Amino acid sequence: MRSAQAKSGLEKAPHRSLFKALGLTDEELARPLVGIVNSANEVVPGHIHLDRIAAAVKAGVRMKGGTPLEFSTIGVCDGIAMNHIGMKYSLASRELIADSIEVMAMAHPFDALVFIPNCDKIVPGMLMAAARLNIPSIFVSGGPMLAGNFRGKLVSLNTVFEGVGAVAAGRMSVEELYHLEEVACPGCGSCSGMFTANSMNCLTEAIGMGLPGNGTIPAVYAERIRLAKRAGMQVMELLEKGIRPLDIMTEAAFMNALRLDMAIGCSTNTILHLLAIAHEAGVRLDLKAINQLSDTTPHLCKIEPAGDAFMQDLYAAGGVQAILNELDKLGLVNRECLTVTTRTVGENIQDCPVLDNNIIRSVEEPYSPTGGLAVLFGNLAPEGAVVKKGAVAPDMLCHEGRARVFNSEEEAVAAILSNRINKGEVVVIRYEGPRGGPGMREMLTPTSAIAGMGLDKDVALITDGRFSGATRGASIGHISPEAAQGGTIALVEDGDIISIDIPNHSLILRVSEEELQRRRDLWQVPEPKIKSGYMKRYAEMVQSASTGAVFKK
Repeated sequence: MRSAQAKSGLEKAPHRSLFKALGLTDEELARPLVGIVNSANEVVPGHIHLDRIAAAVKAGVRMKGGTPLEFSTIGVCDGIAMNHIGMKYSLASRELIADSIEVMAMAHPFDALVFIPNCDKIVPGMLMAAARLNIPSIFVSGGPMLAGNFRGKLVSLNTVFEGVGAVAAGRMSVEELYHLEEVACPGCGSCSGMFTANSMNCLTEAIGMGLPGNGTIPAVYAERIRLAKRAGMQVMELLEKGIRPLDIMTEAAFMNALRLDMAIGCSTNTILHLLAIAHEAGVRLDLKAINQLSDTTPHLCKIEPAGDAFMQDLYAAGGVQAILNELDKLGLVNRECLTVTTRTVGENIQDCPVLDNNIIRSVEEPYSPTGGLAVLFGNLAPEGAVVKKGAVAPDMLCHEGRARVFNSEEEAVAAILSNRINKGEVVVIRYEGPRGGPGMREMLTPTSAIAGMGLDKDVALITDGRFSGATRGASIGHISPEAAQGGTIALVEDGDIISIDIPNHSLILRVSEEELQRRRDLWQVPEPKIKSGYMKRYAEMVQSASTGAVFKK
């Protein structure tokens, strides 16, 4: 056992003494030591209940003869961090989470790990750590929040963000917005649409690192507690059989995850995170290859914000396993991939039919024959940009408009809420990339304001920052290279024509190369926005969004 390094032999008597200070007995020390990586806190609604999940996991570990030892990680609530300096720290927390788990697991040599995440950066940060450590591991998330109910209509946090724009446009009263905020988030769990947290929990299941149901069983269901107990039991089988994360997180497994991603139309952030996780696993993902995969994957499911269904509806329709089962009818699934069930993907999905074709369409009648995400290229994004095309109005899939340029999210939000954005324009928000932000902030406030004001079918928004999974409309993020690195987005001026062609993966600034070179010669590297602490170091280390915003080696 790996834990023997800290508990076996004469010279480890002091170590055993410290373990006994925890109340552990000789019998418990003789068993495998299983680290329970719990991101519970009292700040994030998706994490407020994770202590209960952890208790169930520990019960499962003990039932199968292991000794669970719990430790914590940090976790940022993107909704609470949105539209202020806090959002600069959100993506950056992913690297801290991965590093802190590595430190704990190497300093205290666990035999196996159970990861309990639930929200945006925590899931990928933990997956990065699992790949890096390559110790027998399993994931069990806290599950999605139920949708709220506002005057007989199901709503989510995204509805509240869009309500701000609706009030600014005179389409909703302040009193109505208050009643909406009271009911939109009815309890614990990751926010109820196909936002980044739920997207990543579903992809964890598709990669094979979570048990079936991990992505969709609602947080408040007793089934979630049973799933946690099974995860605790299952990690002991993974340990017994010597199955490690890199046995599961293969190139073929990432292809399965990307197929699911395209079939559901997950958050654009999934591309950023899958690139980073694959990097840790030694798998190379190529953005152009992702487009090829999207072009051959039907879009089967539209969950809020792309459609009117919520995570609880996807769960009832059969969840992730049912979608993979449906995709398998076209031979799009790598059936032989190993999973934490110790069975293959093909074995897992064989008895998982779609239970509601109103939620998960058949491959014969998809929403679109191509996937819900697209990567765009052109002189404005030579290294790529990402859009959730499944949430774009048909009229905006191809759009040409004049640029309205802002050097920060705050500047753009002020212009939008004061009705200074006109139909047909392309809002450009720059210096919000991984280095320039720093931290590559999500832009849910401006995109929601545009949608709430009824302009999402008339106005496009592009940024070197990123978008919440709750974003809808022609919102194009991750533009690489970013402005702070001298990317073309730094050279855009008010009135320039920008051409967007999502079906043909194109993003073009209609300015001559001679004029762009003239602007390049005048451009200067901006002063860092944060000059001390972790974010200063982050900005110095982080690479382009096209790499997954991973650190330099």
